[in-house]
This record gives sequence, structure tokens and C-alpha cells, in this order.
Amino acid sequence: MATYLKRQVIRIIAFIVLLIIYLINSRQLTTATGYAKSNPGLATKYIGIMLMTMAVILALFAWLYRRQLQQGNPHHFKKRPFTTKSILQLFGFFIGMLAVQVLWSQLIVHHILPMPTNQSEVNAQALQLPFWNNFYSVVAAPVFEEFIFRGFFFNFFFAKNNRWSVFFGILISGCIFGFLHTLSFSVTTLFYSGLGWILAGCYLHFKDIRYDMALHFMNNLWSIL
Repeated sequence: MATYLKRQVIRIIAFIVLLIIYLINSRQLTTATGYAKSNPGLATKYIGIMLMTMAVILALFAWLYRRQLQQGNPHHFKKRPFTTKSILQLFGFFIGMLAVQVLWSQLIVHHILPMPTNQSEVNAQALQLPFWNNFYSVVAAPVFEEFIFRGFFFNFFFAKNNRWSVFFGILISGCIFGFLHTLSFSVTTLFYSGLGWILAGCYLHFKDIRYDMALHFMNNLWSIL
């Protein structure tokens, strides 16, 4: 029992460290955005730092993910060919995410729910530095977040390939995904969690993280169109 608890604590710490690494990179973009109007030269330097850091983190995450799967992979995650059937299924998951987004937006429009604070901040940043903020939101964030909230999360905590492990893995990963987008517990958190549950279901359905990244990419692209 002591060995198991120690192993879990180490995994929790590792998961938090990986999350912090991603947040540091996104913070570099936030800093660049803050200087976009007052000091464009300094903003450009921070963009350069962000891009170099992003490349290093991407290489690190890809290496670590492959290493984890080589050490143990009960779910049989791997690269799988894109087929007409799998692409149609992927769009089915996307329609599910759209349904959540449409319901959510209608509740906001009719003043039943407030606009999420983090979304308001994202919109404000996009106005200051539109290209790089939209690039990060649509391209970089889906890759990093899928590695963290689906790839590393299941490898660390729910690697067993059985019904209960899958169920609780999807449930908890979605809840963490929702909470970290709002840093509170509310109906808005539930909607973010719903998106996280669909992404987790997609990951375990296709067993290929590239499908999840593509789904996340489509969702974020739709959000800024």
C-alpha cells in the first residue's frame, strides 16, 4: 500500500509539473500580448521566446508520451490510419461538441449563464495580438492539452483497460479539464467538463491521440469563427 501511494503521489506531482510547463508557455504569450501596443519590439521578443519554448515542450511531451506507451499500454494506444469511417465518426464527436457549445451559447445569450471569465480574457487578448493568440488557441493549445488531459492523464492514473477504469478516467479527466478552465465550481464548469468528457471519449474510442487533437482543433477553430 505504501509503495502504491508513493507511486501515485509521484504521478500527481509529475502531472502538475507538466501542466505548469504548459502554463508557463501560455503565459509567455500573455506577456507578449500585454506589450503589443506599448512596446511592439519587446512583444516580438516574447513571441520568439514563446515559439522556441513551444518547440522544446512539444518535443518533450511527444518523447515522454511515446516512452510511457512503450513501458505499458493496456489500452493499445497507437497511430491508426485515417479512414472514411473514422473521419465520419470523428465528425460525429464534433457534432456532439457543437451541441454542447450551441446550448451553452444560448444560455449566455438569454442571460441565464454569464460569459465565462476565461473566454472574456481570451477574446480581449485576441484583439491585442490576433494572429498569435488565435494560432495558440487553435493549434498549440489543443496539442498540449490533449497530451496533458488525455494522454498523460490516462497513462498516469487510469492505464487499466477495464470498464470501471475507462468510466472513472473519462469522468475525472473531464472534471479536471472543466475546473482548470474556470478555477471554480459552477454550471459553466459543467459545460467545460462536458467538452472534456467528449474529448476523453474520443480518445478512448479511436485510441489515437491525433484524433483527439484534431477534434480539439476543430472545436477551438469553430469558437473563433
